[in-house]
Amino acid sequence: MKKSELLLPCGNMDMCLAAIHGGADAIYVGMPGFNARGRTVDHSVEQLKEIIDLCHLYGVHVHVAFNILIFEEELDSAIEMLKQVLPLGPDALIIQDLGLAKLVRQMAPEQVIHASTQMTVTNHNAMELLEDLRIDRYVLGRENSIKEIKEIRKNTDKELEVFVHGALCVAYSGQCFTSESIGGRSANRGQCAQSCRFSYEMIVDDLPRDLVDQKYLVSPQDLCGINEVQELQEIGIESFKVEGRLKSPAFVGTVAKAYNKALYSGIVQKEDIEKMAMSYSRGFFSGWLHGVDHQKLVRGTYQSHRGVYLGKVVTTDQKAIYIKTDTTITKGMGVIICHDEREKELGSSVYNVIETKDGLIGLELDRSINLALIDSRFRVYVNSAPEVQKEVEASVKDYNKQKRIPVTIEFKAHVDNKAIYSISDEDGHCVEVLSEDNLEAAKRDPDLAKVEKDLSSLSRTAYEVKDFKLDMSEQRPFLHSKMLKNLRQKAIEKLNDLRVSVGKISLYTPEFTKRETVPSQVKGLNILVRELDQLKELITFLEAHNSDTKISIILDYEFGKDYYESLDLLNALPHIEAGIATNRILKPGEYHHLNLLTRLKPDFILARNLGAFKYLKDKDPSIKIRGDFSLNVANSQTANYLLDKGFESLTSSYDLNAQQLETLLEKTDSSKIEVTTHQYMPSFHMEHCVFAAFLSEGSSFKDCGKPCEHHKVELKDQFGNRHFIKADQECRNTMFNAVAQSAAFLIPKLMEKGVCQFRIELLHERGEELTKKVRSYIDYLDEKIETDELKANIGALEKYGLDSGRLLKQDTYQDRKK
Repeated sequence: MKKSELLLPCGNMDMCLAAIHGGADAIYVGMPGFNARGRTVDHSVEQLKEIIDLCHLYGVHVHVAFNILIFEEELDSAIEMLKQVLPLGPDALIIQDLGLAKLVRQMAPEQVIHASTQMTVTNHNAMELLEDLRIDRYVLGRENSIKEIKEIRKNTDKELEVFVHGALCVAYSGQCFTSESIGGRSANRGQCAQSCRFSYEMIVDDLPRDLVDQKYLVSPQDLCGINEVQELQEIGIESFKVEGRLKSPAFVGTVAKAYNKALYSGIVQKEDIEKMAMSYSRGFFSGWLHGVDHQKLVRGTYQSHRGVYLGKVVTTDQKAIYIKTDTTITKGMGVIICHDEREKELGSSVYNVIETKDGLIGLELDRSINLALIDSRFRVYVNSAPEVQKEVEASVKDYNKQKRIPVTIEFKAHVDNKAIYSISDEDGHCVEVLSEDNLEAAKRDPDLAKVEKDLSSLSRTAYEVKDFKLDMSEQRPFLHSKMLKNLRQKAIEKLNDLRVSVGKISLYTPEFTKRETVPSQVKGLNILVRELDQLKELITFLEAHNSDTKISIILDYEFGKDYYESLDLLNALPHIEAGIATNRILKPGEYHHLNLLTRLKPDFILARNLGAFKYLKDKDPSIKIRGDFSLNVANSQTANYLLDKGFESLTSSYDLNAQQLETLLEKTDSSKIEVTTHQYMPSFHMEHCVFAAFLSEGSSFKDCGKPCEHHKVELKDQFGNRHFIKADQECRNTMFNAVAQSAAFLIPKLMEKGVCQFRIELLHERGEELTKKVRSYIDYLDEKIETDELKANIGALEKYGLDSGRLLKQDTYQDRKK
């Protein structure tokens, strides 16, 4: 069985060294200027070359992460950066943006491309849709279970990459807009604000729910899939990925060593897991690899590094705290003593370890800690260990512990001929160097042991001798030690150059596509409703309200059974189109919802993922499909690519501000671009079910009792805003931002650019609030009211006020440490 690739994160050269000497087969590192980890040091092209050359010297692949959305005005600079980076020989580019992938494929036809997890690919259908991009590998969503991964493996010959260790985002990658909606920072641009690590108060049916010490309600434990890698390797997964470009070299080295051992030998030791936890851990769990378990994924009591849990405090005296644990504790380790209900944390080094007769372990701590305040409610964790740090440092600095490339050395020494020194590695590289002069006969036999030592002393190189062959004439030649060492040094230099050399790379000028706008005199308002009762109230209003604006209704229900009655009601209304939205995510085995939509035959379907579009088009090519914001259309090249695939229209990305949107519209058919002008931003979209986790004891929909059908749940943030939580048909939760966003003020300017489709999304509005909001937008499009009146009308309806959202922001957040 072929060993799967072990892929480690690299945020700097120290992490790179830790990965190489810890046993990584590959590393991934950010693209200069387009780094998807905005809080890491953004390295230069020259520094990237150093990393690539060093990795290639040791036989480690380098994947350059270009996994952010690219705005229209950045396309030229992205191409210029690629012109500098591609000649360096990266083994793969990790890409999120479809338009960028298309340009790279034109620019460098042979360049290996990996689809980032930010592309939100969780099914094989999406891979089939993107076949023309010749993407070599797909990084699957962290939410795919082993069972689902098996199904994907059966249906594609593309390489698959799976996350096995590191921090878990609570939201689907590429589908998180919380940083955007709360702080104006885009996770799709590498500027995640870690909003899932904030504390939230749970509000159930408008009343606070006391969860005791559980405050971090959407902060998952860290992923540790070390016990699952053997099974995943047997399935045929090509690469195992570790998250953590913001972590430390100690984290990288420790994780690399543990997983390398697990992959090669199948051995998983408690000691290795504890070392990984001490380097960084919010608690370890297998994530979604075994499916959902809503009682275990989110512990809820803390959100940052804790390390290894030792146990509760049993007792204290004047000099120490005492615990019962089977984990070995030594002087110098760091511990943290926590009372989560009171949000109290005390950190200290261990100054002495005491073993008592009754089996307790006493820990003497820093004198500044008042031991009298610590009781049995405190939990103790060890969160650092000097020996773990030293072990990683030794693997990097100690020549005897560094990674070595096995080589074979052959030396021919015949009198009256030039000496020939050849060295070859297991990758097929071979170099040969000759002495300057022919060899003379020796007056006495040479010391063969010393000759071999002079020729094979490689301790300060990247190599170790696997085999040494000496071919010497019967008449022994004179072999000067200096000559032998010189031959060895020249051969090593040549082999180094050969291993890091990059073949000739042909780069072509990519062709930017452009679509002309088809003028339209008809303005369209697309109204999304989320409940049947909302629709009934809306229909009552529309029946009594005449308008020149073309109205479309999009149904986005939690329960599919309500679609039948809804379509019957809408079909009775002339001149109104009825559409139904797909789920945001499509996994293997979740086609029943799509099959229902094809049977219902609405006027159009709003596709929220690429796999759903492919499946629906294969089932019924005549069906009209619009693309939603979740497809992340941030530039004209992505828009044109998807329109060419057959989308009727596309909703622009929520990452765009007004200027970026207008620039996009100049090179695509703007009549096919829909702009959402009023909504509660769908912030988190997550496999984690808040209802099941905190309102039941169930681990999945099978045993949770479906509290989502009986309760209204909101999460109250540190600013006092209450964010509405809603489940979809697959029990996935979306958290909607409390503050409504409206960009209606841009409508006149957008219409000048050819945009004729605008959307408003209803969430929980009912009665007068619903009708007044819809009437205001229709009247505005019908030019019956002015902008100020529209703003006053809808602003008065919003509990937390009204925000302009990203569209009216002119700032571009940057948080890169130079």
